[in-house]
Amino acid sequence: MSDGWRARALLLALPVALAACAGNQVEDQDYVERPVDELYNTALDQLQEGQNRSAAASFDEVERQHPYSQWATRGQLMSAFALYRAEDYAQAVNAAKRFIELHPGHKDVPYAHYLIGMSYYDQISDVGRDQKMTQDALQAFEELIRRYPESDYAQDAKLKVDLTLDNLAGKEMSIGRYYQQQGKYVAAVNRFRTVVEKYQTTSHVEEALHRLTESYVALGVRDEAQRTAAVLGSNYPKSSWYRDSYALVTGKPLPPNVAEAPRPEVTEAKAQAPADGQADGGRSGFLGKSIFEYLFN
Repeated sequence: MSDGWRARALLLALPVALAACAGNQVEDQDYVERPVDELYNTALDQLQEGQNRSAAASFDEVERQHPYSQWATRGQLMSAFALYRAEDYAQAVNAAKRFIELHPGHKDVPYAHYLIGMSYYDQISDVGRDQKMTQDALQAFEELIRRYPESDYAQDAKLKVDLTLDNLAGKEMSIGRYYQQQGKYVAAVNRFRTVVEKYQTTSHVEEALHRLTESYVALGVRDEAQRTAAVLGSNYPKSSWYRDSYALVTGKPLPPNVAEAPRPEVTEAKAQAPADGQADGGRSGFLGKSIFEYLFN
């Protein structure tokens, strides 16, 4: 860490925390109160060296020894960040929420919300598993966007909202395909309709419309199959899914000139394709960069 990034760096041992025994607190005999700048700079050094848990404890010590200083407030947020870096996501969320509760009007509250969202986001699993973390991340990012739409973190949060929605839609598709393979077409229809109606901006809508068409044909509901295929063709005329759906409901291949293909009148709202740049995984946030900019500005 360069001298320009902080006033000074001191190598200090971490203070020993108070221990509880039979409900009575016993103070450590080696405890020595230290100046706030020494404590804070020690925590920064540990954070820069990748000693994230130690850094979190040191930031907590800043607040414990100097609870009314401006560094105590910073230390609360930095402790949350250090816990995030240590992948102790549950504690990072708790620390960030505590910061928001104690300082609701602080300029860095949007960052605390972003940190909460990222703590959930980094735990998102594949669509074959439970999606609670996806739901929690979605809720956290949506709250950030709603409350602080002009913040530096809202734009990245919007991207991650799209990605969480795509993951949730993927979960519905996975379940729907399973039901379809088991011949439980009504249950499959419910899942695919959820994708079309609730996750219209995701990358799964094309396939969901085709699977709906397949399920309606299997159920013998030809009119619904034709209408669904028409919605697919109206929104995605060059899609391979539409080509398959068209052949399924008409018994003929899609004409070379798609515009000549007869379609029933469509009354449903059009589903929209994902915006450009929303399919790159979105795991590259600016969380670490921005917090270090915050530290030294």
